[in-house]
Amino acid sequence: MAENTEPLLKRKVYFDGCPGCKQDRRKEASSGIPYKEFFYVWIITLCTALPISSLFPFIYFMIRDLHVAKREEDIGFYAGFVGASFMFGRALTSLFWGVVADRYGRKPVILLGIFSVTIFNTLFGLSTSYWMAITTRLLLGSLNGLLGPIKACTAYSIEVCRQEHQALGLSLVTTAWSIGLIVGPALGGFFAQPAEKYPEIFSQDSFFGRFPYFLPCLCISLFAVCVLIGSLWLPETLHKHDSKKMGETTIEDVETPYSSDSKGHTDKDEESDTQPKANLFRNWPLMSSVVVYCIFSLHDMAYTEIFSLWAVSDKSYGGLSFSSQDVGEVLSISGTCFGLLVFQILLYPRIEKLLGPVSSLRVASVLTIPLLAAYPFMSKLSGLQLTLIVNCASLLKNVLSVMIVIGLFILQNNAVSQEQRGAANGIAMTAMSFFKAIAPAAGGAIFSWAQKRQHASFFPGDQMVFFILNMVELMGLLFSFKPFLIQPSK
Repeated sequence: MAENTEPLLKRKVYFDGCPGCKQDRRKEASSGIPYKEFFYVWIITLCTALPISSLFPFIYFMIRDLHVAKREEDIGFYAGFVGASFMFGRALTSLFWGVVADRYGRKPVILLGIFSVTIFNTLFGLSTSYWMAITTRLLLGSLNGLLGPIKACTAYSIEVCRQEHQALGLSLVTTAWSIGLIVGPALGGFFAQPAEKYPEIFSQDSFFGRFPYFLPCLCISLFAVCVLIGSLWLPETLHKHDSKKMGETTIEDVETPYSSDSKGHTDKDEESDTQPKANLFRNWPLMSSVVVYCIFSLHDMAYTEIFSLWAVSDKSYGGLSFSSQDVGEVLSISGTCFGLLVFQILLYPRIEKLLGPVSSLRVASVLTIPLLAAYPFMSKLSGLQLTLIVNCASLLKNVLSVMIVIGLFILQNNAVSQEQRGAANGIAMTAMSFFKAIAPAAGGAIFSWAQKRQHASFFPGDQMVFFILNMVELMGLLFSFKPFLIQPSK
């Protein structure tokens, strides 16, 4: 009797008409890597990441051309709010889109997110006023559910594959996200102001001459249209059935004597799930790592905003007099070559094994401070020497940021049990989004204020900007020590 019962206990419950059950059956039938589904995950994540930082190489010139700033020194102030509007919209709706994805399905959230990229990224490139630029970026951040908690796409990458391929699915999300944050600035840098950069192709009287920042947005939107069309065949993975329907199913539908809930769990699973879960907000190892993560996120976002403004500002104000193309080259080269891809795959695992996540992030934070302190003095360089120094500095800054962020991710995931990691990452993402919403506005305002004090005796001009960035970095470093940051017990 036991021999006949044991196999039944291991069988799963499947419901006809449920897309989640259909996907589970497909996974059970095939043990290989789901290349088609993983391809969907990769291009969707890339599509949603491209608009985030594509504006940084040209935002200074865009604000200048919109004539909202009365003085050149005020451009950074207004540019900061454009960058902040996207993150502010993302922060407002992160949890909402996560709930929608869990209740109504991954596919609707994914399709809506890609559609919002197509519409509002295009409208941003056609902005004829400052408030139009802010509104379109705010709506882009608010309506794109994938850019909030990134919950739908991350969950989807896990749900389309068997357990042994989940690590590969998650790595596709993070890798595509990193590539998007690299390619985005490159598109913005090379394709903005095409009539000035490529007069033999685009005339000043052409459509792209009248809307000089539309071309990079158009490229991203066209890619989003292609992804949107392809995603129409995207399989849904959310389970949509009611355990009450169990009595209406046949022997062919139900392959186990245990009933199931809406996610396909058996009664035995429910018995384990009835145990009360720990309150994440009382989990200090988690919450302390989230706070430190928010501080460093504030620093990184403010640095990205300030670096772009500082690089394109005139040397008379302590800048580098770069063009939008120069900034795009720096951001793309320093990220592609090493900082976001090669380092985290090849070198960081060895560093983390040697030092541990906490010590590695402390080392990275300590090295960041003298690096940023040297930035204002780069304005005294020129030519090839300036290009090499700026690219090397930006490259090193990306490497150090990666060390800090990955170390904090490890701490957050180790601080909670596996069944609570989704909620923990949702809390971290929401909190981080608010800090990243503050960073561009604060960074732009500080940059604008600093440009007005070029002859001050205490940290004149842009030296004050990087001094304040270092103060934020120092705060994050101090908070990484006990008694504030508590490492999770193993």
